[in-house]
Amino acid sequence: MDRLQSLEVFIAVAEAESFAGGARAVGLSAPSATRGVNALEDRLGARLFTRTTRRVRLTDVGQAYLEDARHILAQLQAADAAAAGAATTPVGKLRLTCSNEFGRIYVAPILTEFLDTYPDVSADVLMVDRVVNMVEEGFDVAVRIGELPSSSMSAVRVGTVRRIVCGAPDYFARHGVPQTPAELRAHKIVSATPVSPGTEWLFGRDMQDAVRVTRRLTVSSVAAGIEIARQGWGLVRVLSYQVGPDLDGGTLKAVLDRYAPEPLPIHLVHVDSRRVPAKVRTFLEFAKPRLRGVPGLS
Repeated sequence: MDRLQSLEVFIAVAEAESFAGGARAVGLSAPSATRGVNALEDRLGARLFTRTTRRVRLTDVGQAYLEDARHILAQLQAADAAAAGAATTPVGKLRLTCSNEFGRIYVAPILTEFLDTYPDVSADVLMVDRVVNMVEEGFDVAVRIGELPSSSMSAVRVGTVRRIVCGAPDYFARHGVPQTPAELRAHKIVSATPVSPGTEWLFGRDMQDAVRVTRRLTVSSVAAGIEIARQGWGLVRVLSYQVGPDLDGGTLKAVLDRYAPEPLPIHLVHVDSRRVPAKVRTFLEFAKPRLRGVPGLS
């Protein structure tokens, strides 16, 4: 097994947390994968995995080596793609990550249209309400909502969203409409943790006005929090795009808009590289005008 193949086997085993699963991913037998990883460990003079009868886990050294190995293979694939013409023709698997609700509402329809347009591209999408390390986890593109930290990544701004407090008309008829953020203390609050994880809600353009709310109900799903608010049980704080149809249709009403913080930017983020693969470059050009054309994101 050559050096390149041993890296591919190592990455596959690490991702599957299994020699058998990793071997299947690269089209080898489990004994061949085991021998390849053993030879790699011997060459490095370091243990990359701890092995049990049930699973294999990366050591600290193995975790660091995995990030480097992925980077090496990505650079090699980019070089191969350029040489083979894939730098100008979208081919291969596009790996993308975004938040659950944004992915469901916006990314999924854009992505299916993109795949229909470019039949030589496949896609793997992770929709999760956490910030994914794109390099460590091997993603090509991420949709980020919020201010971006300084990094080596490249980003394209495609829109903005607002933080809003909303409830059902029936709730406001029974409990009244809060006129100031401080009045939220007298209301039943549903906390959707992906958007509002804490008990202190910030208001004002500079987010200097803090109100400590009492969370009567906390849910880990934004969709569940919105549904509870629709039923008239309490108020929820979410992002504007998540309840756009509800606001338009009148099933939910936004309050305290004049106290709202500055809108949050939306970016398409990708790894900065001298040779951006055609699948990534083409997807960015495909998605940008579609996201920028959504009224609720402008």
